[in-house]
This record gives sequence, C-alpha cells and structure tokens, in this order.
Amino acid sequence: MSSLIFLEGRGLPLRGNDIDTDRIIPARFLRCVTFDGLGEQVFADDRSALGGKHPFDLPQYQGATLLVANGNFGCGSSREHAPQAILKWGIQALIGESFAEIFQGNCLANGLPCVTAAPEVVQRLQTALEAYPSSPLKLSLQDLTVSFKGETWPVNLPESARQMLLSGAWDSCAQLSHNPQAIAETARRLPYLAWGAA
Repeated sequence: MSSLIFLEGRGLPLRGNDIDTDRIIPARFLRCVTFDGLGEQVFADDRSALGGKHPFDLPQYQGATLLVANGNFGCGSSREHAPQAILKWGIQALIGESFAEIFQGNCLANGLPCVTAAPEVVQRLQTALEAYPSSPLKLSLQDLTVSFKGETWPVNLPESARQMLLSGAWDSCAQLSHNPQAIAETARRLPYLAWGAA
C-alpha cells in the first residue's frame, strides 16, 4: 500500500468556480473500457475553445503535479473519469477553496488528495504561480500545510481522509491483496460459495 505524506512539484493555477466534471472530461470520452488515455482529453472542450491558452496547454505548466483550483471544483455528475483524467495528465494533489463531495470521494478512492485552503490563500497562490511557474509548491499531508517561495499556509483535510492517505489505506485493492488469508477464511465461512459442492 502506498502512503502519501509530502508532495512537491510545480503548481498549475486553474481559475474559476463551479468547474464541473463535464468540463473536466466531456461525456464523449466516457465510453472507454479503461482509463488509459484520459489524461490527453482532460478539459478537452475548454482547451479547444481557448486555442492553446488553457493552463493545461501552457508550456510553463507542463509537468505540473499540484493543481490549485477555486470553489466547488468537481461539481456536477459523479463520474470517476474526472479524477482519473486529472491523475492521468499527471496531477498528484489538488488544493482548492472547496470541492464537490462526490468528486472528493472519488479522488480519495484513487489516492488523489483534495485539500482546502481559505479563498484568499488559494487566490494568492494562483497569482504567485502565474508569476513564478517554475518555483516548487510543497504540500505536507503530515503537517497540513502548503508552502511556496518561503511562505506557508494551513490547509484542511478531513482526518479520516488524511489517515487513509498517510497509511495507504485509501487503496482498497492493495488492502485486499495484502490480506489473502483473511479473504480465504471469509470465503470458507460463506455458505453460498459451497453451492454445488458434492
């Protein structure tokens, strides 16, 4: 199981409130069998409309790993494809003013932290990232802080989510694969698994 304690990388400022999952990954890309390739289509319509001037297209933000968003990010439909597309593009954590509840849950299930900060902190970070895009942004899930260019601010994360990320317990598949004896024992106790046995 993989734990997440400290993340450091370039930040990508994405301004705007109520950015919904239909914008994050348009519906026509939901017919995929796997999530592979979704990163290339993240914000496809917004990026097309802006003709290469969307933050996800700007050269200074290529390779960024921390996304800084505004209020109610990820609202709309409950598609897991939205956090998957963000992950596949390369984002490893989100810092925002607020997140839609289902989106935040889907992110946690994929090991993608969504931490919140005061609106003035988020907006200050976005402005700083626009001015200094190559400077590293640091997020500590241990201390619940975000740091940039010598300044540090508090961030918030529900304690249950924080503990899951710190311990690696967010990954339910990994938990299952680490407990084969418990799985086998449970299977032995389930009467319906013995149906058809002679």
